[in-house]
Amino acid sequence: MIRTSFADRQQSGKALRQTVPRTSHGDWTAREAGGDVVSMLERSNAGRLPELAPIRFGRMLQNPFAFLRGAPAVMACDLAGTPLTGLTVQACGDCHLVNFGVFASPERKLVFDINDFDETLRGPWEWDVKRLAASFVVAARVNGFSEERAAALAVRSAASYRLHMHEFAEMSPVEVWYFHIDADDLVASAPDEESRRLSERMASKARQRVGERLFPKITEPMGQGRQFVESPPLTTRVVDERALRIVRHGIERYLQSLDGSRRFLLERYRLEDYAMRVVGIGSVGTRCFVALLVCDDRTPLLLQIKEARPSVLAPYAGPSPYANQGQRVVAGQRMIQATSDIFLGWLRARDGHDYFVRQLRDMKYSVAIDALAPAGLDRYAELCGWTLAGAHARSGDAAAIDGYLGGGDQFDTAIGKFAVAYADQTERDHAALEMAWRAGRLVADTEAV
Repeated sequence: MIRTSFADRQQSGKALRQTVPRTSHGDWTAREAGGDVVSMLERSNAGRLPELAPIRFGRMLQNPFAFLRGAPAVMACDLAGTPLTGLTVQACGDCHLVNFGVFASPERKLVFDINDFDETLRGPWEWDVKRLAASFVVAARVNGFSEERAAALAVRSAASYRLHMHEFAEMSPVEVWYFHIDADDLVASAPDEESRRLSERMASKARQRVGERLFPKITEPMGQGRQFVESPPLTTRVVDERALRIVRHGIERYLQSLDGSRRFLLERYRLEDYAMRVVGIGSVGTRCFVALLVCDDRTPLLLQIKEARPSVLAPYAGPSPYANQGQRVVAGQRMIQATSDIFLGWLRARDGHDYFVRQLRDMKYSVAIDALAPAGLDRYAELCGWTLAGAHARSGDAAAIDGYLGGGDQFDTAIGKFAVAYADQTERDHAALEMAWRAGRLVADTEAV
């Protein structure tokens, strides 16, 4: 329970500026030669399916932004040495611009929010802000934007975070909890034509990304039913009877993580088919499955069952209070996301691995960075900063963070400086990965992208 007043908490945040100046957040010292990024990436493959490692490296080789997406463990290690205020939140843990987007709420309204929680953990709020800002600089450079524009995007995301954190600090906890960004409101309130087109495009794309549209593309007729279309190594059906028994047992365990109403809903479906599916960049090599559930001859239900490993933040922020890493992901998502998938749950399979479960493509859409014009990216940076502030206000002490940030732009400018320096680091790391691949140190599948 919070036992101090709003004014006292805000003042305590302000006092932190004496020990951790806001300008200090601009500091970044290039990783020493001993910090071999390729070795770091190879260590992060521990416990993953080894046959998929070449796909992960191949996707990371595409460009520095793809590298950033695939290396949250590297940046977590780097961020551990940066200045901290000691204020904590439920951190996203992998906060880059593609991990925001539009999706459907349980009421079937489109909202804009964070949409990836694989690495969520209680940790410093600064780490999310810095990873987000750096992602904008790296993305802007990949898109060929000027250095001035790239740095300005990082500053804009930080400024939006700071300004909206002040607004959230003025709200009651209940008001913050209910706050969400409505996608239709984004269209109506767009400040310019490019921003309006971006908002309309996100909403339109999201409405098209539903299971009913995906189902005919990824399945094919099988007797009286349907099965997943195989496309090795990216999609491989699970046909071994022993494996299927493990799957059915896992789904039974998953059902126990749901409340009674959701469990009743899902018990009306039966498992029709099951496949392993390679997704993302950072997740490649982890165990990820898709399940086809049917109810009579009605619209099928597609679920994604994704392995949950310890958060990349855990070595530096401390372990999760949850023994099941899938429960960590679900609890973190429910804490910081304005509204969550009704089928969100977790399980521990008989093979000892933890998983979380969610719907596959329930109007989920994230922007492609190469489709963003400079003006659209400006607005997007503001949206991401705003959304992140809401997530942190929901799970942390908004008054203290607001007190620390203050009304000036010192913090924004510092984050811009850090983001540019870390984008340089990311480009060096990407080049090191490419050099290791060309030298034969590692195998990369550059076709399976």
